[in-house]
Parts: sequence; C-alpha cells; structure tokens
Amino acid sequence: MLPATARRVQTHTCDKVNDHIQSRTEENVERYREATPTQIRRRLRQLDREWDVERALQTNFAAVSLAGLALGRLVDRKWYLLPAVASGFMLQHALQGWCPPLPVMRRIGVRTMSEIAEERRQLERLLAEAQQRRMEEAG
Repeated sequence: MLPATARRVQTHTCDKVNDHIQSRTEENVERYREATPTQIRRRLRQLDREWDVERALQTNFAAVSLAGLALGRLVDRKWYLLPAVASGFMLQHALQGWCPPLPVMRRIGVRTMSEIAEERRQLERLLAEAQQRRMEEAG
C-alpha cells in the first residue's frame, strides 16, 4: 500500500529525527516570540528561500543522473548505471516516500514543506500579535 502524500516522509523518518526537527521548529518560533514585526518578516523571507526535502532530493537526483551520463560518455560506459540507480531511487521515493538519501537529509535537518509551513503559520500569528502590540502602544 502507498502512504498518503502529506505525511509519507515523516512516516519513513525515525521518531528521534522527526522530534529533533519539530523541536528545532519550536525553538525557531520561540526565538521570535518577543521580536519586532521587522524581525519576524525577515524570518518569513528566510523561510521563503528554505529548500524542502522534496526539492533537495530532486536536485540531488538530477545532479547524480547528469554526472553519471557525463561520466558514462567521457570515462566508461559503466557510469551509465548511476543514472539508472538514481532513477530507481526517485521512483521509490515518489511511490513510498522513502529512498536511501532521505535519512541523511532528514538527519541534517532538511524539512518537509508542511514542516516549514507550520513554522510560517506560527510566525504569522506572532507577527499579527506583534503588530497589535505596536498599535496598542502607539494609540
């Protein structure tokens, strides 16, 4: 059976790593609890540029495939196996939400789009609260 798309990466990530990523997100939000609206907006812009695990994996697979094709053409035909293996990993990830590079990426803290979005939602709430405080202080 194929896992639901929304949680497939977390489902195939060990609990310890998921907990660490969740803790880091909570720490990020806590750091901005008393921040100014400008500081919170700056963090939101950083989140706009953060790569999620899907983008990181896609880039990794494309780079490995291109390197394998180039090495196969320029060095030895055996290198053509590299894009074949990478394609198999990509298919496995698309269907199951897991592939061999995934645990490494998760351990170094690469988050899913939904994990990034959760931090964004919490920061937007803090931004609204900070703006409200500013209005109350000014008025």
